[in-house]
Amino acid sequence: MLTVLMVFDALVAIILVASVLGQSAKSAGMGGIGGGEDTVFSGKARGMDALLARVTVVFAVLFGVITLVIAKMTM
Repeated sequence: MLTVLMVFDALVAIILVASVLGQSAKSAGMGGIGGGEDTVFSGKARGMDALLARVTVVFAVLFGVITLVIAKMTM
């Protein structure tokens, strides 16, 4: 059971990384901190960005829960 959870956790982690890397940048990095027209909170995500944002949240929560379950099982 533990091995199955660890493999599933690894697959979730890979999907999580892919979903984060697949999202388009929303700002110009550190240059957006001082102000400017393109900041992190400008506009809503649409289309593929919205889907990837939802997928990222779902898999991040799933990864956290599975990791905590694995940690509890090994204690």
